[in-house]
Order: sequence, then C-alpha cells, then structure tokens
Amino acid sequence: MGVLVDKAINNHKNFYSCSGAVLCAFADKIGIDVEQAKKIAVPYAGGKMGKCGAVMSAEYILKELYPGNVDEKINEFEKAFIAADKGSLMCTDLRGKTPGSCRACVSDSAKILEEMVG
Repeated sequence: MGVLVDKAINNHKNFYSCSGAVLCAFADKIGIDVEQAKKIAVPYAGGKMGKCGAVMSAEYILKELYPGNVDEKINEFEKAFIAADKGSLMCTDLRGKTPGSCRACVSDSAKILEEMVG
C-alpha cells in the first residue's frame, strides 16, 4: 500500500471518522492542515450526506485538485470504488454489508485516490 493509504488507515484506527481519515491523509495535497481537514470532513462523516464519507472526502480532494475537469475525475473515482467489491457509493448500502465495512471504504477510497493523484 501507498504512504497515504497507510496514513488514512492509521487515522481511522485512531478514531478519525471515515471522511476525516481520508481527508486528513491527503490534506497536504490540497494545501490545508489537519485541523482544517477535520472541520471540512465533519458533514461527510457517517453517511450524513447519503454517500459514504470516505467517498465524499475523496471527491472533495478531486474538486480541489482538478477544478477544470472534476466531473471526469469523480466519475473515474466512483467507477473504481464500485468495482472494488463495493457495488454502491451509498453509506447505508455499505455499512455492515461489505467486507471490513467502514475501514475497507477508507482503505479503498485512499488507494484509488492515491493512484489518481500520486
């Protein structure tokens, strides 16, 4: 696994929310600090917006990095996430029903994102 994937997983192991784990791991990539990332991630946590929080944070990062062609990047990310044995982007579909549940979503989101942004 990549460094950022490991960082996201460790964040989640240390009681960060799913969204916070991913966003904080990639904070440097978008020029924010961990405290800012935690605040930004709050509304995405635990599927509050419907989609998996780890997915929402990954999409936020993509929006920051690729403002000109973000739709293409988000589509690429979502296809990869669904194909990674998830079958859905929605938290209610994923929670407790996928292998490893939230931690697996954090790991897969971070892995796909790290492959996309380096």
